[in-house]
Amino acid sequence: MLFTITGKHVDITEAIRSHAEQKTSKLPKYYNSVNQVEVIIDGGQSGSMSVEIIARGEHSKIFVAHERGEDAYQCIDLAVHKLERQLRKRKGKERNHKHTGGGGF
Repeated sequence: MLFTITGKHVDITEAIRSHAEQKTSKLPKYYNSVNQVEVIIDGGQSGSMSVEIIARGEHSKIFVAHERGEDAYQCIDLAVHKLERQLRKRKGKERNHKHTGGGGF
């Protein structure tokens, strides 16, 4: 899995990089076709952080999660949680091959 992290108006420390990589490394567990993850951390002027995580899968499937807050680590955790929920929902839809009829016999 390809992992990239970008910082806008903020320096990316090795601790933030390893935290983000550790959290996002679990994403293929929820959806197998995730092959690229991009984390964008934007440090605002008022001290608030904005984190955006983009997970790209096969067949041009893109999943995006945004989070805003004071702590970069907490924002990463919450954004990964949102992304996990999206991936679980998508996998559930793809696995559900049972079609219920209208019942109009």
